[in-house]
Amino acid sequence: MRSPDSPAPATTHGRAGRPRPVLAFVAGAIVGCLGGLIGLGGAEFRLPLLVALFAYATREAIGLNVALSLVTVAFSLAFRIGGSGADALWPHAAAIVTLATGAIVGAFAGVAIGRRLSAWALTWVVAALLVMLAIVMASHAVDPQQGLRLSLSPAAQASAALAAGVAIGVVASLLGVAGGELLIPTLVLLYAVDTKLAGTLSLAISLPTLLVSLARWRHARGDWSLWHANRGLLVWMGAGSIAGAAAGARLLGWVDARVLSLMLAALLVYSALHLGWQARRA
Repeated sequence: MRSPDSPAPATTHGRAGRPRPVLAFVAGAIVGCLGGLIGLGGAEFRLPLLVALFAYATREAIGLNVALSLVTVAFSLAFRIGGSGADALWPHAAAIVTLATGAIVGAFAGVAIGRRLSAWALTWVVAALLVMLAIVMASHAVDPQQGLRLSLSPAAQASAALAAGVAIGVVASLLGVAGGELLIPTLVLLYAVDTKLAGTLSLAISLPTLLVSLARWRHARGDWSLWHANRGLLVWMGAGSIAGAAAGARLLGWVDARVLSLMLAALLVYSALHLGWQARRA
């Protein structure tokens, strides 16, 4: 898990100029549908596909993943708001601003932290965090009304949200993800919102965080060569992501919130196990 700001190689790996359009579109649509349904950028699902199916080196895959996650998050948010309206977001503007501010700060702090904390230690810390958040979401899948929540004063709630945002920004920066799988249970735990609304709020928070991450990647590389050389894949997978996000947002009205909570809990456990497996191999 190297920081995006570590020195970039001079060459771009992967099948630049050979985007495999149909496969890229289908892969993007599947990931986009999950993102639109749950409220994620889909980076966790997309990264293995970029490495395994399209033969990109991990570092290049993470860079492409940031751009594709930005597309998925932006359109998922637009489709969700288009379907339900933005009125539900305004009462939670303070939560969005607080968590987004923390996440952006964390995204910058992640560089320094990544240089001081070993990859092995960071992996196990994140894995443990994912398991704890999986328990939060599983409790809401069993009983949405009585699931785990924190009752805090407004000042304590704001402080906790800011600290959580910083931690999520650090993790997102180091792993090259939007952080939605961490934001949703945080919103449920701190603000007692239901899983569907938490997914929409998560997308709104992830959008500025991803813009900062993309800018940092561009600064670290010095140019747009990675994205320009692989524009074919970005176009086809991005188009698939938009189509999938539209489908996921449409499905949102048909899927029970408890099912979404259970899906996210399963995703968190899978991510924790995957990170633990990586740490054992390191």
